[in-house]
Amino acid sequence: MKRIILTGGGTAGHVTPNIALLPRLRLAGYDIAYIGSRDGIEKKLIEAQKVPYYGISSGKLRRYFDWKNFTDPFRVIRGFSEASSLMKTLKPDVVFSKGGFVSVPVVMAARRHHIPVICHESDLTPGLANQLSMPAAPRICCNFPETVQYLPKEKAGLTGCPIRRELMVGNRTSALTLTGFVPDRPVMLVMGGSLGAAAVNEAVRDALPDLLKRWQIVHLCGKGKVDETLQGQKDYIQYEYIQKELPDLFALCDLVISRAGANAICELLALRKPSLLIPLSAKASRGDQVLNARSFERQGFSMVLEEEELTRETLLDAVRRLSEHRQDYIHAMESCPQSDAVGTILGLIGEVIR
Repeated sequence: MKRIILTGGGTAGHVTPNIALLPRLRLAGYDIAYIGSRDGIEKKLIEAQKVPYYGISSGKLRRYFDWKNFTDPFRVIRGFSEASSLMKTLKPDVVFSKGGFVSVPVVMAARRHHIPVICHESDLTPGLANQLSMPAAPRICCNFPETVQYLPKEKAGLTGCPIRRELMVGNRTSALTLTGFVPDRPVMLVMGGSLGAAAVNEAVRDALPDLLKRWQIVHLCGKGKVDETLQGQKDYIQYEYIQKELPDLFALCDLVISRAGANAICELLALRKPSLLIPLSAKASRGDQVLNARSFERQGFSMVLEEEELTRETLLDAVRRLSEHRQDYIHAMESCPQSDAVGTILGLIGEVIR
């Protein structure tokens, strides 16, 4: 039996594409294991999929000064040693890396043991973890056509993002039962990402009295970010993070407010959900979400509101305009052909282990 090790973590966006691969990998007869950090979000998500999970030490790789820069390299070295031991024990035929800091020692360990690696880059420009991993990978997959220019030509492959099949088969009636909403009023879904988004949460709650005049709102606000003073508010329901019921909520919603993580917006595209994207500010990141969002805006898939311009008034205006032109956005998304990203990636995996 062929064996594959999946890796990636730090945020749900580095994990959910791996989860999307699981059914087809199992169908193809692969024995699957996962290597992630000991206490990252990936541990809970992967163990829920009944996949053997191995935790290793992980340190963050930063482009800026932080005192942890002096200690985290030792965690990365320890993680490499632990991943190397796992390579000896598990003897995989291939490693598939979705990025994130924990993936770097795993990819380096695979290279040391002459195990082929495939990397997947979700964002428009490669992240630091994938940049470090590229030399060890014979193939590098990506989501955006613009990304190919940043990758070694002989390694690059435009595959798209693996989408979990269960997202496509949500049940609207089940979501109505879950939320207690009525079926004849529109529903807005607000998503700040698996770690939450303070600026988005604050703006939505500030505009809540006006938004609720028209919308019923499901707010996925992130761990520890539920506003207890709003519990029980009519037509507004909060969750820290939701997993099992997410497909049903997607089936229910008419409009989405979201950060612009690549995997999240690719899911919105596949689901044909008009969205207002509020990318994480370039001041607080390397600017990948801004690039992702602008790419979708150019293609007519989404409206973009920069975090620096986010106020109660600009949010309300953007939601109004998005709602008015909702069908135009749906039409643009319907005109975009969706490739079978999972099938394409499985084909590449098969190629590198022949």
